[in-house]
Amino acid sequence: MKKTFWQLFALLLIASMLLAACGGAATQAPAQTEAPAATEAATDAPAPAGVEALPQGQELANAYAGEYSGTVVTMSGPFTDADAVIFEESIKSFEEATGIDIQYAGSKEFEASIRVAVEGGTVTDIVDFPQPGLLASFVAQGKAIDVSTVINPDWLAENYIESWLQMGTMEGPDGPIMAGIWARANGKSFVFYPKAAFDAAGYTVPETWEEMMELTAQIASDGDTPWCIGIESGAATGWTMTDWLEETMLRTTSLENYDAWVAGELKFDSPEVRNALKYVTDIWFNDAYVYGGRKSIPATFFGDAPAPMFDNPPKCWFHRQGNFITSFFPEGLNPGVDYDFFYLPPIDPAYGKPVLGAGDIYAMFNDRPEVRAVMQYFSTGESLRGWIEAGGAISPHNDSDLDWYGDPVTRKVAEVLKNASSFRFDGSDLMPGAVGAGSFWKSMTDYVSGSIDEDTALQQIDASWPK
Repeated sequence: MKKTFWQLFALLLIASMLLAACGGAATQAPAQTEAPAATEAATDAPAPAGVEALPQGQELANAYAGEYSGTVVTMSGPFTDADAVIFEESIKSFEEATGIDIQYAGSKEFEASIRVAVEGGTVTDIVDFPQPGLLASFVAQGKAIDVSTVINPDWLAENYIESWLQMGTMEGPDGPIMAGIWARANGKSFVFYPKAAFDAAGYTVPETWEEMMELTAQIASDGDTPWCIGIESGAATGWTMTDWLEETMLRTTSLENYDAWVAGELKFDSPEVRNALKYVTDIWFNDAYVYGGRKSIPATFFGDAPAPMFDNPPKCWFHRQGNFITSFFPEGLNPGVDYDFFYLPPIDPAYGKPVLGAGDIYAMFNDRPEVRAVMQYFSTGESLRGWIEAGGAISPHNDSDLDWYGDPVTRKVAEVLKNASSFRFDGSDLMPGAVGAGSFWKSMTDYVSGSIDEDTALQQIDASWPK
């Protein structure tokens, strides 16, 4: 393997240390991703002789120099079963390079267990939060450490787009802090389609919302049904409708308005939300545009909804969903051949090309040099490389390499996220539970089914907001 800058750096460093001590030969350090030239660290960690700070901070350089070998860093989160195994495999190279033992404990009851741990003072050094709202409650109590004092802020600004940093900034007792770093992402702003049949029909992937609607009308005029849509999901029925509204909010109004809406400061019964909702209903409420018509949407399981795309001939052509939906596709389909996706197009050019999605944010609760080193490492794409190559992870880091992704569809998802002009977390996941997982789901489902009208739906959601 071609040696990168950091391999050579580690090689020269170890050589100089060994020659100074006993004249022995150097050993080669494990490969690391190539990084920018070292800059001033965010922290005042002591630097061993000849160990220059890395862009992320002094502690990471110290770790690669073996300063923290034999130490333990504890970590907890929601990864269990296969995910836990893949995560642990993905950090082995770092553990071997530094001698730091990262001990991870996953829980299927993560939300309940982390509350007990934080309140009882037994929280692990680092915690992975799949939803930032839960972390925000601990930040408000002053429990989490400001990672801008741990990781060089210049590196954070270089390795994440601004939206990730905005979403990681949360209000503490003494003002806003950088509450954590984003380590894994997934996107929802994708429209899947049956590529082989689509190409054979001579259709062209749309690049604007107007073009998408023109193609929708063309498919309908050809006698076919353009969209596959379903929102049934047991007790969570309606969440797919909330995703659609979040998508159109990001494309028709400012990020400030989106954030205000999520925070309850911009009402559902507002011109901004009504405008965004119309873009959804122009598709959903046109029976010529939806397989089975509007009435079928509330009764169709979201995982079954895309299946008719793969009938011969297709019974529908488009399905908007997150990249996870491919696990519900019929077996034996080849990505990039039998199916592909395009980015859900922008509506107003003023708002760029936003992406809706979710992700994991790593927060730090105990401050020791080895913990700082691990956090600095997690701020790099290299920290996720093993998971990416194994499948199941997408990196939010700018220094990650698209060649790490094994199949063309996942690579394309990563490319869309990497090139997004902005990113926002799933709005319903950030709203209070009574709204985001309650009235928002239910009232939208009732509206789609026709049992209530738009005014009633929006006003019901506003009325449910905790006082």
